[in-house]
Amino acid sequence: MTEPSHILVTGGAGYIGSHMTLALLDAGERPVVIDDLSTGFRSAVPDGVPFFEGNSGDPAVLGAVFDRYPIEAIIHFAASIVVPDSVSQPLDYYANNTVNARALIECAVRRGVPHFVFSSTAAVYGEPAIVPIEEDQPTAPINPYGRSKLMVEWMLQDTAHAYPFSYAALRYFNVSGADPHGRTGQSSRKATHLIKVAVQAATGQRDGMDVFGTDYPTRDGTCIRDYVHVSDLAQAHLDALRHLRAGRPSIICNVGDARGHSVREVIDVVKRVSGVDFEVRLRERRPGDPASLVASNARAREVLGWTPRYGDLDTIVRHALAWEHTLLKRR
Repeated sequence: MTEPSHILVTGGAGYIGSHMTLALLDAGERPVVIDDLSTGFRSAVPDGVPFFEGNSGDPAVLGAVFDRYPIEAIIHFAASIVVPDSVSQPLDYYANNTVNARALIECAVRRGVPHFVFSSTAAVYGEPAIVPIEEDQPTAPINPYGRSKLMVEWMLQDTAHAYPFSYAALRYFNVSGADPHGRTGQSSRKATHLIKVAVQAATGQRDGMDVFGTDYPTRDGTCIRDYVHVSDLAQAHLDALRHLRAGRPSIICNVGDARGHSVREVIDVVKRVSGVDFEVRLRERRPGDPASLVASNARAREVLGWTPRYGDLDTIVRHALAWEHTLLKRR
C-alpha cells in the first residue's frame, strides 16, 4: 500500500512552526517536522506527528525524512530571526538562513517536491518609501537578516523558472499572539518579540522592559509595526498551499494586519489588558530597525482568499497573556 503524501514543516517545534503543524492537523493534512531544537521545544510537536531532530539543511537528516515519507510540499520556517544579532553575526545568519535554504530547495528539486511555502519577512523592504507596503515596492533590506531572506526568495524564483516547481514566499510582518485554544504559543524565555516581552513583564517574569529608540519620525517617536496573529499566519500558509496545489502561479504575498501600532501603543494595550503597570525604560535605537513597517495585505486577501480572524490587538494580547499564564503553571 502506498504511503499517503505528507507536508514537511521545518522549524515545526518553534513558535510559528508549531502553530502551522496544528493548523495542518486541523485541516486533515499529515505533517512531518524537522527541528534542531535550538529555539524550539520537542513538547510543541503534537503526539503522533513524525519528528526528526536536526538541521533542515543537513543532507543526512533530509535523506532520512524523504526515504521514510513521500513529501508533497515543504513549508520552511527554520531560520535565525533576531535583527540586531544578524548585524553582529552576519555570517551565522547567511549560513543558517540562506545556505541551509539552498540545500533544502535542492533536495526538493531532486526528490520531485512540487510545492514550497517560504517564511520570508517584511525586512526585505528595508526603509519603505510608501506605507502601507505593497509587494511590488523595491526590496532594499538594511540588515543581514532581511538580506538572508531576500536571497532565498531569489533562489526560489530562479528554481521555479528552471524546474517543475512552484513556491509562495510570505513576507511576514510582526507575528504575535498564541493559539486561541491554548495548545501552543511562544515558549522561549529569551524571546525578543515586543508583545512577548511586554506580557512577560506584565506577568512578573521580567523586571520591566526596554524601548529602543524614541526619536523615530513617527507619531510618538517609537517604531511602528504591523501585528499579525500567529494563527492567522498559519492559515495564510494553508491558503498558499491550496493556491499552489490548484496549479496557480508562484506568488509573493505580504501577511500582515494592514494597521500599524507604535511600540508605546502596544505597551499601553498590554498594561490595560493585563491590569498591570510595569517599568518601561527608554533606550537608544538598536541597529537595523526601520521606523515603520505596515503591510498592504490586498494580494493575500484577493489572490489567496486569506481572511484574518484575530487581527484586533486586544485579542492578540489576550491570547499571548493566556499562554504566559499556561507556561507559568507548567514551571
